[in-house]
Amino acid sequence: MDKTAKNPDPTIVERVASVDFFRGLTMFLLIGESTQLYAHFSSIESSSIMQFFGTQLSHQDWHGLHFWDLIQPFFMFIVGVAIPFAVANRIRKGDSQKQIMRHALKRSFLLLFLGWALYCVGPGRIVWRFQDVLAQMSVTYLVAFLIMRKSFSFQLIFTLLILLLTDLAYRFFPVEGFDQPWVVYHNLGAWVNNQIEGENVASMWASLNAIPTIAHTVWGVLCGQLLKSDRTARKKIQILLIAGLSGLLVGYSLDLMNITPIIKKVATASFVFASGGWTILSLCFFYWLIDVKKLFARGSKFFIIVGMNSIFIYLFFELGGADFVGKIFTPFTKALFLWGGDLTVLIMTSIAAWASMWYICYWLYKNRVFIKI
Repeated sequence: MDKTAKNPDPTIVERVASVDFFRGLTMFLLIGESTQLYAHFSSIESSSIMQFFGTQLSHQDWHGLHFWDLIQPFFMFIVGVAIPFAVANRIRKGDSQKQIMRHALKRSFLLLFLGWALYCVGPGRIVWRFQDVLAQMSVTYLVAFLIMRKSFSFQLIFTLLILLLTDLAYRFFPVEGFDQPWVVYHNLGAWVNNQIEGENVASMWASLNAIPTIAHTVWGVLCGQLLKSDRTARKKIQILLIAGLSGLLVGYSLDLMNITPIIKKVATASFVFASGGWTILSLCFFYWLIDVKKLFARGSKFFIIVGMNSIFIYLFFELGGADFVGKIFTPFTKALFLWGGDLTVLIMTSIAAWASMWYICYWLYKNRVFIKI
């Protein structure tokens, strides 16, 4: 935990507000999901609009892409975008390359430890899994950091090779029963899960996803380097648009041409391209709106507050914080909203818990307390 000084160091690289906003918006949406609010939307059978939102705010069962399938790519991508700024700040503060490397290794280890620890809380035993976003990020963050000083071409080709090799590995994995690349529980990802978790408990979410999703974080680094460059805002937007649209074109073409289906749970190449495209276009839009046009500068602070303590609030609700806060509000929401039925009570309880967790982030922000690793 660290408390920042009231007078910021003038040598620190200026923050790009849209990056902080993007991180905060992603975490704010994750907080809402932790309160079960989106699941309640799906229970409102009388409203097709709420049914639609409930569907889009949940993961696709297998083949296809819902909005909620973009949240993890958002999170892993924005970590990559922040790396060039963070490294530049450390250099300006006087840190040596050795110190920066040590910090990156330490951060990667802590992300892995926290990701594994979250899986151990439920069963009460050690579980070696990489499905958690923190555990996967420990891999993607470290790889992205290690190659960030390479050329743009090297980083891009590196990610394309990873996606190609992963795709080929799924197609030609030579083990009977796990040789159907895009069939649930019968693919390479399922086999790796079985080796790690045991055949009776394995998940359809592949631990192997930590490899192809390296692309999301590396692409984030490339976008961060672009935003940090001295190019004009117009040129940055043009490059982001081209990159984002290219990702969508490749991803959806692979899917529509029946070459590689879009499946998040095994992070197929088409999924990584399509979700990466949407992610880059989202950053482009936020950068244009907030940093260039200054149209949402004040309103963006609502979400930036959450993003400034993203690791803390993520651990808080993953460890049951949302359920705990919800139980505190339940007696009051029952007293006030029981006339609307049990579903109304559940929805209002979720909203109250969501607002409370935002306020926790606000209190930390107001007191200049930023919990980082």
